[in-house]
Amino acid sequence: MTTHDVFNQVPPLVGHDTADDPALLDGLFREGGGWAAEEIHELGRMSGSEEAQEWGRLANENRPVLRTHDRYGHRVDEVEFHPAWHDLMRVAVGHGLHARAWTERTGTHVARAAKFYVWRPDAGHGCPISMTYAAVPALRHAPDLARQYEPLLTSDTYDFGLRPPLSKGGILAGMSMTEKQGGSDVRANTTRAVPRPDGTYLLTGHKWFTSAPMCDVFLVLAQAPEGLTCFLLPRVLPDGTLNAMRLQRLKDKLGNHSNASAEVEYEQAVAWRVGDEGRGVRTIIEMVNMTRLDCVIGGAAGMRQGLIQAAHHAAHRQAFGTYLIDQPLMRNVLADLAVESEAATVLMLRLAGATDRGETAFKRLGLAVSKYWVSKRWPSHSAEALECLGGNGYVEESGMPRLFRESPLNSIWEGSGNVAALDVLRAMLKEPETLEVFFAEVESASGADTRLDAAVQQVKDSLADTATIELRARRIVERLALVLQGSLLVRYGHPAVADAFCASRLDRDWGQAFGTLPSGVDFGSIISRATPKTD
Repeated sequence: MTTHDVFNQVPPLVGHDTADDPALLDGLFREGGGWAAEEIHELGRMSGSEEAQEWGRLANENRPVLRTHDRYGHRVDEVEFHPAWHDLMRVAVGHGLHARAWTERTGTHVARAAKFYVWRPDAGHGCPISMTYAAVPALRHAPDLARQYEPLLTSDTYDFGLRPPLSKGGILAGMSMTEKQGGSDVRANTTRAVPRPDGTYLLTGHKWFTSAPMCDVFLVLAQAPEGLTCFLLPRVLPDGTLNAMRLQRLKDKLGNHSNASAEVEYEQAVAWRVGDEGRGVRTIIEMVNMTRLDCVIGGAAGMRQGLIQAAHHAAHRQAFGTYLIDQPLMRNVLADLAVESEAATVLMLRLAGATDRGETAFKRLGLAVSKYWVSKRWPSHSAEALECLGGNGYVEESGMPRLFRESPLNSIWEGSGNVAALDVLRAMLKEPETLEVFFAEVESASGADTRLDAAVQQVKDSLADTATIELRARRIVERLALVLQGSLLVRYGHPAVADAFCASRLDRDWGQAFGTLPSGVDFGSIISRATPKTD
C-alpha cells in the first residue's frame, strides 16, 4: 500500500458551457434576447474552458504594478498588467460586453446581461467593462462629446495604451466620484473645476477610489462655480501629452487582485463639462443606475459560479459510503443554493428587459431593491458554496476563496446597503408612482400562490407605519425584494424552484441559513438544474 495514491478527489470543473443554465436561457428568450443565444453559448464554452480559467488565475496571481515615473524621472503614471488580463479584456470587448448594447437591436441589454453573466473566469476585469457600458447614457448629456466618443466606446476593438482617445480604435471609460472625506456623500467633494475661455475646465483635487485608472476617459465629479458638476477627463490630451492625472498608489483590496484601483490627484487636469453646471449628480446617476444593474448581474453570476462548483464537487466526492450529492442534508443545502441562484438570475433578466423596454418607473424602484438584496445574499451564498467543498474549498487552488473575497464588493460599490435602502425610501416618497408600478408587477402573479399573496399583503401593511420607516428600511427592502423574486418565479420559474422559494423565503419562520428547506420540496429536479455537464 502506497502513501500517495490519489483517489476520491474531484476532477477540475473545466470543459463545460457556463451558459448551460436553464433559468438563464428561459429568461433570455422570455425577455427578448433569444436572438443572441448562439453567441452566448460560444462565450459560455469559452468561459468554462481550461484556457480561460487559467487566464483568470494568472491575472489574479500577478497583480497590476504602478509605474509613476520612468527611469529618467519623467511622470508616466502607468499601470502594467499581466498578459492574461489583456486576454480576458480582449474577449469581453470583442463580444460586446462593454457598450455594444447601446447600438444593437431589441433585447440587446438582455443579451448583454447574459454575456456578462456567463463570462466569469475573473471578476476584476468586469469593472472597466461595466463602467464603459454605463458611461454611454451619462455622456449623452453632452451631445457633441457623445458624437465623438460613443463610436469608440461601443467599438469591439480592445486598444490598450496611452494615446489620445480619438486616435484609437476603441476606448474604455471609468469614473471618479468618491473622495476620502465623503465616500458616498459625493456633495462633500472638494475637487475644484475652474472654467477657461475655450470652454474646458481645469480640475484640481484628490479622488479616493478610481477603479481601472488605465481607462482612456473618466467621468469625474467636481465643484464648478454653479455647484457639483460632471466632467469628461481623458488620460491623454488631443496633442498627445499626458493629462495632469497623477496616480498616487494602488489600493490593496479584499477582493480580486487583477483589477487596479487607485488614488488619483488632479493638478489642473483638463476636462470637458458633461451636462449643466450644478447638475453633476443628476448627470452621473445615469451611469450609476447602469452599474447598479451590473451589481445585480454580477451577484447572480457569482452565485451561479459558486453553485456549480458546489454541485460538481458533491457529484464526485464520496463520504460515509455514498456520494455527497445523494446525502439528504447535502441535497437540502445544494437545492437551497440553487433556489437562491435562480431567484437572482430571473430578477437580473427582468431588470435587463426593463432597460430594453424603457420601463423607467419599474426600474427606478426595482433596481434599488434588487441591488440591495442580491448584493446582501451573495456573501452568505458564497460562504455556503465554499463550505460544500470542505477544506479543499478553503484552499486558494480551488478558486473558491477568490470568489468569496469578491462577494462583499457589490454591496459597497455604487452605494452601500444603507444607501441603497434609503434610496428605496426616497423613491417611494418622491416618486410614488414607482411603488404603484412595482406592486402592479408583483401582483400580476396574484392568486397563483397563497403564500406569495400573504407576503405581499404583509409588505403593504408594513408601509403604513411611516413614523419608524427609516429605522426599518432594510427589513422593508428585504421583503420587497422577496415578493418580487417570488412573483417572477411563480410566473416564469421552474415549478419546483418556485415552490421551494415560497415555502422558505416567504414563510415567517425562514432563518436564512442555507439547507433549511422543508420536506416535500422536489430536491431532485432543483439539483439536476444546477449540476454542470462537462466534456
